[in-house]
Formats: sequence, C-alpha cells, structure tokens
Amino acid sequence: MTDSLGLEGAYGETLSRIKGQGGERSRLGMAALMWISHSERPLKVDELCHALGVEIGSADLDGDNVPSIGTLLACCQGLVTVDDEASTVRLIHFTLQEYLLAHPDLFCRVHSTMAETCLSYLNSRQVKALSTIPFPDLQDTPFLKYSSLYWGMHARRDPSDYAKQLALMLFDDYSNHISTRILLNAVKSRSFHLGFDELSRFSGLHCASFFGIVEVVAGFLEVEGCDINQTDCTGSTPLGWASLNGHEEVVKILLGRSNVNPDKPDIYGQTPLWCAAENGHEGVVKMLLGRSDVNPDQPDEDGRTPLWCAAGNGHGGAVKILLGRNDVNPDKPDIYGQTPLWCAAENRHEGVVEILLGRSNVNPDKPDIYGQTPLWCAAENGHKGVVKILLGRSDVNPDQPDDDGRTPLWCAAGNGHGGAVKILLGRDDVNPDKPDICGRTPLGCAASRGHEEVVEVLLGRGNVNPDKPDKYGRTPFWCAAGNGHEGVAKILLGRQDVDPDKPAEHGQSPLWCAASNGHEAVVKILLRRDDVNPEKPDKYGRTPLRCASENGHEGVVKILLGRDDANPDKPNMHSQPPSWYAAQSSDATDNAATAPSACHSHHCIRPRRCRSPQHFRPPITYVPFLQGPRWLHKRTYPHHRLPPLIPSLPHPLISCLPPPLD
Repeated sequence: MTDSLGLEGAYGETLSRIKGQGGERSRLGMAALMWISHSERPLKVDELCHALGVEIGSADLDGDNVPSIGTLLACCQGLVTVDDEASTVRLIHFTLQEYLLAHPDLFCRVHSTMAETCLSYLNSRQVKALSTIPFPDLQDTPFLKYSSLYWGMHARRDPSDYAKQLALMLFDDYSNHISTRILLNAVKSRSFHLGFDELSRFSGLHCASFFGIVEVVAGFLEVEGCDINQTDCTGSTPLGWASLNGHEEVVKILLGRSNVNPDKPDIYGQTPLWCAAENGHEGVVKMLLGRSDVNPDQPDEDGRTPLWCAAGNGHGGAVKILLGRNDVNPDKPDIYGQTPLWCAAENRHEGVVEILLGRSNVNPDKPDIYGQTPLWCAAENGHKGVVKILLGRSDVNPDQPDDDGRTPLWCAAGNGHGGAVKILLGRDDVNPDKPDICGRTPLGCAASRGHEEVVEVLLGRGNVNPDKPDKYGRTPFWCAAGNGHEGVAKILLGRQDVDPDKPAEHGQSPLWCAASNGHEAVVKILLRRDDVNPEKPDKYGRTPLRCASENGHEGVVKILLGRDDANPDKPNMHSQPPSWYAAQSSDATDNAATAPSACHSHHCIRPRRCRSPQHFRPPITYVPFLQGPRWLHKRTYPHHRLPPLIPSLPHPLISCLPPPLD
C-alpha cells in the first residue's frame, strides 16, 4: 500500500531525519514510533510520555526523565499526532503503521523492551508503595494501568531473560501489588469489590498462566510445594486462566502434571472447558476433551453448558467439536429455558444455527420460560438470515406468541425491523393483525414507536384493521399522535377507515394526547381536519387546551387559542378553567419570596387549593413505561409526596400516554 501510494520513500527519508537528529532526540523519536506502532491499544498522551521516561532496571521513577508531548512530537518529525477527541497519540496515517510493521529491523527487541519497561515500572518503589485497599488515585502513575494489563502480552511474544527476571521480582510480592487488582478488575467484572485477603490468593503462577508465559509457568511448577490446583479469589486455577485465554502450550504443560484437576470449576461454576468453549479456543477444547476426567456437558451456576456458550458466541468450530461427543446434550437449556439454538438465534450466528438444526435431537421451536422461541428472538432483533433459516423448517410455528401474547411479527414490527416483517408476512400462516394480551396489534406497536416503513408494509395487507383499538381503547393513530410521530400520523390519516377523533377508554382523543404532550406538528395536522373536535374533553372534563396549559406547552396553547372555536374559559369537572392552573403556577412563583416560611405541606388540610409555594402541587407529568403486558405510570411529585416504586424496565417496546391516575 505504501509503495503504491508513493509513500515508501517519503517515510524512509523522514525516519532518516529522525535518526539524524542524534542523541536523546533520536532515541525519543524512534522509541515513540515503536511504542505507538506496537502497543496493545492506543496510548494516552501521559502513558506514552511516562513509558519513555522509564529507565529499565531502575528501582525509582524519575519525573525529570518524562518528556513533554511537545518534545515528542518535534522529535518524530511530523509522523505522530495527538487525537484531541480521544486524548491518544497516533501515527499520521494507517500506511505508516503498515510501513513500520513491514520493516522490523527499524527497532531492536521490540516486545522484550516493552515488557522490560512495563515490569521496571511495576517494580519501582513508587508503584510498590501503592495500597490495594482502598483503591488509590492513579493520576500520578498514568502508565500503571497499561503496564499491569499488557506486560505479559509483550513478554509472551519475546520472553527475554531479563524480562523473566523482572517478572519473578514482581511475583515475589504479587499478592500485595496494586497491579493484581487492576488485572482482576479488567478480566473479572464481579471481582472489583474483593478485599485484600481475597486478592492475596492470586499468585504468580496464576498470573503467568493468564498471560501464557511458558517459561515462567514451567519454572513455577519445578518449585517444591507448588500447588497446581490452587484457586484464587475468583475460584480459578492456573489451568482455568490458561484455558480462558487459549494458551495451548501452557495448558499442555499443566495437563501433563499427574496431580492436576482438569475439571475444577471457579466460584461461578465455570470449568476450564467452559472457559475455552466460551471464547472459541478450539485447540484447548480438543485437549481438554481428550481427558476422561472432564465432563463436556458441565453447566455453570446459570445452567449454561460449554456448548451453550460456544453457540451463543458464534464459535462454530468449538460447537462442532462438542457436538462430536455423545455425552453432550445439544438441546440442554439454561435456568431460563434458553437452549444453545435459542442463544445462537438471538445473537445472529447463522452458521451455528444451521449446525444445530442439523441435529435430529434439537427442537427448533423450543420456548424459554417466557414462551419466547428461537424465531421470536431472531425476529425481535431483526436477524433476517436467522428468520429465513428457521422459517425453512416445517416444525417451527411462525406465529407462536410468548406469554404476553406477542408474536414474532409483533416484536419485529414494534422494533422497526422492516426486513423481518416482510419475511414473516410472506407466510400464509402468520396473522398480521394478531394482538397481544393487552390488545395491541403489530400495527399499533409500529405506530406507537414511529416506524413508518413497517406501518406502510402492514397497511398494505388487506387483513389488517388500521383502526383497531387495544383493551384501553387506544388505536394505532391514537398512539402515534400521543407520541408525536408526525410521519405515521400522516400515513394513517390517509386512510378512509381511520377515525382521527376516536377517544380512548377515558375519553382522551388523539388531539388531547398530542396537546398534552406538546407535539405541535401533530396538533396542527389534526386541527386541519373537519372531523376533529378541538374542544373535546376527556371523562374528567379536561380539554386539549387545558392539558396543554397545565403542562406548560406554550406553543400548543397558542395554536389552540388561534382557533375561533377555542374556549379558553371552559371549565373541567371541578369548575376550573384552563387559565386557573396557569395562574396557580404563576402565583406560586411570584409569591415565593413572601410565602410563610413556617408552613408545612403535610399539615395543610387543602393541599390542592393552597396558594402557598410550599404546598403548591406542580403539574403532573405522565411518563409511560411498559414491562410485559402491564402499564406502569410514573408521575413527578413535590418534595413532600413520595412517588410510587417504579421497577427497572430493560426492554420497553411501546410508549404512549397511559390513562390518567386522578
């Protein structure tokens, strides 16, 4: 690439100028290029500067040796720049990276030098003095995190004798070293809270096995009294760490010891085979399956087997190896009822899906504990390829709903996956108008989320009712208007069989919802219609104008007041006109300085009518939530009224204005 672009000579000349600077400037320039081109991840500005300030083998870090970024940029003669957005240092062009990697003779002992630098940093007096509990501020040691996480990777690529010596120095007191906690925090998300006593169980053998440094592991095993099955704070053995990262040579050495336990699980129930299969390390999987004392179908604490993990992560090679065993159940579910096929379908691993479907003992339509089948999951996530594969099976029900009555088409439509919707609608045995247990149809879901393409596709079917309400009386147009989806609203209003003024069960019309939520564009569209009553109240007597005023939507209020038939004084069921609430809000603000300071709201006998700002009840804002079939409502409250408990909602599919709570 560099030669075809004519950059080979330009890069060569620039490198010659860098070397020609002589002395420290030449060393810094070439060292910076080495680190940037061979680091395991992009380096922050401070990381690079401090790395170049390390004196290999020194017991102290000298801040005077750390160059400034300006000096480094000058020494690199324009080949290096700073990415201000990411605060990282990078080469000026990707072709320079290719050039540097294609000329390894430019740098001497790249990875061994980088490993020795990292280890010297970790063995320094300043770093060793850092405590593990509580976790220290790393601002003064910016190179600590990179050194802790990547020194072993550089050492494995080029294990110099001095790097091994420095590693053994680190392991002398590794259980007390801050780098232990940094490493465990990075690789085990649930270990960051571990205390000092638990961290002390992570030994040098564990660390060397984790990084796959063969020579160091072999040296540890020759030490008398070495416990090859010792577990660390996560319950992992050295074999577990080596299997997790696919270090075949280390695994082979460890399995060669007669006293090794090759099937010992960690605290999460994950065996070495489980870890290797999860990460697709086929060589390690084969070695472990060659042992008679390894259970190839051992699940973890969540019921996930090695095959389940390999399938879920799309590791087809590991899946084939595991399926070659007669003692592996290819259809074994986890504690949530999700099978390997279910997981592969959810994560769009088409190759693995085809491999599993090739087994006669795999049920392609097996639901989980929520009634969600592999096809349901694929459709929900818009995985068209997986949907096609599963629909090719005669034993898959394309219209099978989950426990909440949501079919694969319902989910695909609700999430806006037009491709999956078209594929499913190509089946004669799919009902395009099938509602869930709350009466919400696929069209209603798509309309409430503003998925115009899906709405048009569904409306193209003759057997879809465009004005079908759910159990709360909310039509697709009602939902679109309430959520301000102008495009969907226009599409639906183009139909003769859609009533633009049809209210929900509490009398709230589409205009009422749009005005209450401040959707000016939808309000304007509706007001152009002769069949929309702009003064239509809900069952509590609240008009669109009153709700817009109550919720502070000035733009909507102006639009509604611009109508000749608008009545700004029309009262609600409590005989309060729209202007009453606005006056209440204004008075509460204007009189805040003169309000009685000793007044307490929970002592007031008329909190709704009290004019005191301490008592004043602000406008109620409806925030819709959906979890399963049930609507949950959240309102804003003043400081003296505690709101109801609202559970977390991981997968909201629809949002539209719920019925009032008053």
